[in-house]
Amino acid sequence: MAEIRPFRALRFTDKAGRAEDLTCPPYDIISEEQRQELLARSPYNIVRLELPRDGDDPYRKAGETLREWLKNGVLKKDDRPAVYVYEIEFSLGGGRRSIAGLVAQVRLEEFEKGVVLPHEETLSKAKTDRFNLMKATNCNFSSVYSLYMDQPGKTLDIKALAADERPAAEMTDWDGLTHRLWAVTDSRKISAVCGHFADKKLYIADGHHRYETALNYRNYLREKGAPAGAASDYVMMVMVEMSHPGLVVFPTHRLVRGIKDFAPDRIIAECEKYFEITKGIELSSINQALQSGYQAGRHTFAFYAGGGSFAQLTLRDTSVMEEFLPGLSPASRSLDVAILHSLVLERLMGIDRENMANQRSLTYTRDVSQVLDGVNSGEYQCGFILNPTRITEIRDVALAGEKMPQKSTYFYPKLITGLTMNMLDD
Repeated sequence: MAEIRPFRALRFTDKAGRAEDLTCPPYDIISEEQRQELLARSPYNIVRLELPRDGDDPYRKAGETLREWLKNGVLKKDDRPAVYVYEIEFSLGGGRRSIAGLVAQVRLEEFEKGVVLPHEETLSKAKTDRFNLMKATNCNFSSVYSLYMDQPGKTLDIKALAADERPAAEMTDWDGLTHRLWAVTDSRKISAVCGHFADKKLYIADGHHRYETALNYRNYLREKGAPAGAASDYVMMVMVEMSHPGLVVFPTHRLVRGIKDFAPDRIIAECEKYFEITKGIELSSINQALQSGYQAGRHTFAFYAGGGSFAQLTLRDTSVMEEFLPGLSPASRSLDVAILHSLVLERLMGIDRENMANQRSLTYTRDVSQVLDGVNSGEYQCGFILNPTRITEIRDVALAGEKMPQKSTYFYPKLITGLTMNMLDD
């Protein structure tokens, strides 16, 4: 099963400045406006390496910048191998909560081996971008985020590993989230942790593109003569236990544009064959209506085409999905996003899977207000507001060897980039 090991993380030194000015969000949620703000924070902000966009060859520039920072002592590897405890403290629902995971190197395994399992489809453009960056820098600047499952009574107490240690880094980011990092160097603790994961499967929560890119990069280097067991056989990963009380998944909503002869009333009428339809619900009741269906185990989502109300669509009978997705497991067929995509977006609106993958007619957001504003401004024709995907659904789809549609999940909070990095040298 999963093979993990300690590593000497590459980290910013005091010479670089405050961690608050050096770190950034995951590359795939950074807008150009935010990227410019991050660049202005510090000449050493990690966004210069993680999301290079300037010059004729931004990847080459990132590699040059990395080597310059290493030479100047802005970045330095820790003196001793360690596994790292990473905690994020955040506010949600009027209260304060936290989530903690373990940071280590994880041996890369092809998905078909059943050790590391994906749950979402990936986009080719993003993988090409990440591969070009890895070729130029030979480094993981951000972690893959994965989940694992402990047996009852045999839970690894992540925070206890660092109980006697002072944080190696602590910062509060631009959104008020507090990030803490501890380096665990005790060889007995490290050995116990590595042994704990020997029978574990790892379910990728976030970072599918990074993981697949790491596999491609490993194979690329092997073709050039890199031996088995080289540093490129491993990827930096944050691992969180699946039942952790701080684990949060937000829904990702859909905005639709470019549909020829779009007619909301026709769509609603055609949906009545498969869905119970409740029309004219006030916008202020969206969350309450969806949560009620979610708690009852129903498959339901909101359809918004403008104005002061929405329609709620609730699937009558899940057995209908056997007809439209006969080749998939019950776990995949019963996903809200699969039901929406197959019965409504594909069948009624003509948005095929290639269109979805290229986002020609479909845009994603986790902000309900963006759905409402986008439709009311005329930029989009309609929107679908969803409930979150359950953690158990993610596990079951991955165990079935299948993948959810793109943007089926939004794990919160996002891991910060720049507290630890993983140089792939030997």
